[in-house]
Amino acid sequence: MRTAKVVGAGGYGGVGITELLLRHPEVKLTTLVDTQDVGKPMSAIYPHLRGFCDLPLLAPEDPRAQEPTDVVFFSTPDGVGMKQAPGELARGARVVDFSGDFRFNVLSDYEEYARRLGRDPHHAAPELLEKTIYGLPELRRAEYGLDRRLVGNPGCFAISCLLGLSPAVAFELVQLDSLICDCKTGVSGAGKKASPLHHYPARYDFINAYRLSGHQHVMEVERELGRLAGRPVCVTFTAQVIPACRGILSCLYGTLKEGLNFAQVWEAYREFHQNNRFVRLNNRDSGIGTQHVRGSNFCDLIVDVDERTRRLRVISHIDNLMKGQAGNALQNMNLLLGLPEETGLKMPGMYP
Repeated sequence: MRTAKVVGAGGYGGVGITELLLRHPEVKLTTLVDTQDVGKPMSAIYPHLRGFCDLPLLAPEDPRAQEPTDVVFFSTPDGVGMKQAPGELARGARVVDFSGDFRFNVLSDYEEYARRLGRDPHHAAPELLEKTIYGLPELRRAEYGLDRRLVGNPGCFAISCLLGLSPAVAFELVQLDSLICDCKTGVSGAGKKASPLHHYPARYDFINAYRLSGHQHVMEVERELGRLAGRPVCVTFTAQVIPACRGILSCLYGTLKEGLNFAQVWEAYREFHQNNRFVRLNNRDSGIGTQHVRGSNFCDLIVDVDERTRRLRVISHIDNLMKGQAGNALQNMNLLLGLPEETGLKMPGMYP
């Protein structure tokens, strides 16, 4: 039985990966670390875990927090993983980082990412960047192996957009200068920390677009689509918050190339995703929505062609806290450990 540690256990990502590890047949959760609520049992922070996870939250400097484990999850903001991951790797762990610290293999890309966010572009462990895997298994599965030990878990919007657009780019179905990502997310995507903007009276019945000057996940989307296309790709990306707890719905558009029809598009999507266990294809009349992936690691895609405008239209649905975060992280852990990809994740969502 392998062992696991969660750093940043008290946040939404931390409790999400905790819940999944408690159900995993091959890995035992042994250590929880956080800078808040130190000393309290996890079940005191999240009472639904009473009797299932009563481990105490340890301070990072606590010697028990330094004890080696086989896997370490960093459910922490940018800047934490890059400082602490080298020590965990030196102790023999495999590391999955939820932040943007290890999503880029080239230092200049990371520096550009930091500049877009208005942050210090210095990286505390640049020597590790070339060793990291961009952790979207559906696109990077060939890179995993027992010799790779560091994964940058992608952003939730990036996962939603990439699973929806990658077949269109890989099979050259669309004009690359026509790609549009119109994305809506639940409030939990902002994390656990309280904010006046997300206080219930402020958020109820309120929908707004944000970060129109540049969202942090756009670089991931453009980088991965560019890899598939063999040349740079730019997308028009609009993020919006809706008054819901969880879920992402991304409406993805591109102008079809001449001579293509729906049957050809559908076959391309079917071929691209045929080995991707957590991607499900649906037609326009399926009635699929975010409720149907809630609590699961699935991405449900509605694939459609607007014959009148010659537009490809793909509607991508994920749970931002599962396939967009903790579920995808567990999928990464399975691949790092050489386990079947779906281990601990073969479950439907929660309805209603």
